[in-house]
Amino acid sequence: MFVRPLAGPDELALFSRLSYVLDHELADDLATGRRRPEWMWVALRGERVLARIAWWTTAGGGAPLALDVFDVDDELPPAERAEAGLRLLETATAAVVTAGAPRPEYGRFVPPDWRADPAARAVVEARTEVLEKTGARLLVERLRLEWRPGTPVAEPSGTLRFRPVVDRDDLLALMTPVMEGTLDAHSRADLASGLHAREAAEKHYDEELAGFASPHAWWRIAELPETGEPVGFVVPARNNYHHIIAYLGVLPAHRGRGHIDEILAEGTRILAALKVPRIRAATDLANVPMAEAFARAGYENFERSLNFTWQ
Repeated sequence: MFVRPLAGPDELALFSRLSYVLDHELADDLATGRRRPEWMWVALRGERVLARIAWWTTAGGGAPLALDVFDVDDELPPAERAEAGLRLLETATAAVVTAGAPRPEYGRFVPPDWRADPAARAVVEARTEVLEKTGARLLVERLRLEWRPGTPVAEPSGTLRFRPVVDRDDLLALMTPVMEGTLDAHSRADLASGLHAREAAEKHYDEELAGFASPHAWWRIAELPETGEPVGFVVPARNNYHHIIAYLGVLPAHRGRGHIDEILAEGTRILAALKVPRIRAATDLANVPMAEAFARAGYENFERSLNFTWQ
C-alpha cells in the first residue's frame, strides 16, 4: 500500500475511482482554490484506489476548514479496508493539518433513510469504525432540506414586520440571546467549551455569515408591528454552491408563538423572488421545532449529514 497526495488537478480521474455525492464539485473546487491537490490524498495498491480523503476551504483560504471526503473501497475485506482507511487518515492528517491545530470537523452526507437501508448503513459504519479509532466522535446528525420553485410560500400575515439588518452589531444583539436554550449542537458545543453567549455568536458570525458574498441586504430582522420589539431574524444567503437559509432564530421570550413560520416564510420569499432553482437549508435532527417549521414551509428532507469532531 502506498499513500500520497495528488500530484496535480490532472489526477482527479484517479481520485474519482471511488465515488461520493460531492464528486461533481471537485473540478470547480480545484479551479477556484477551495481545494488543493496537496489536500487530496489516496491510498493505492498498484493502480487500485483503496481509500481517499480530501479537505475543503473557502476560495483563497489558507488552511483547511472541513474534512468532507473520506472513502474506502467497500469491496475490500473489512480488516484490509479498515487498515487502508486508518493509515490514509492518519498520514494525510499529519501532513495537511498544522501540528497542534484542531482537526477540522468531518461531515458526510447520507440518504435520509440510511439506517433502514443495509447498504447505506454499512457504508456509514465502515467509515465510522475508522474515524473512532482516531478519537473522532459523532457530534450531530442533521437534516438537509430543500425548497423547490412551485412550492407555495405563505403571504405575509401582518403579525410581524421586517426590516433589513443594519450591521454586524445589529444582528449580534439578537444572535446572543438566541443562544439561550438553543437546540443547535454546534452552538451548544461552543457554549460548553467555555465561550459566553456573545462570544459564541461572534464566532458564528465571523466564521460563517461574514463570509457570504451574497448581499447582506437580504438579511431580515422581525419585529412586532405595534412596539418595534425584535422577535427574531433570518439570514437568506448564497454559499459557494446554492442559495440557502443560513440562519434563523427566534428570541427566547417569543418562542412557541408560531413566529418561526412567519420568519422562515420571509426568508424564503426573498430568495424565491430571485427565481433560484432551489433553496437549501439544514437543521439538527434533535431540533424538532425547527425541523417541523421547515416541513410546514414545504422544504423536503432530501439527505442527512453526520458531523464528527475530535477533542
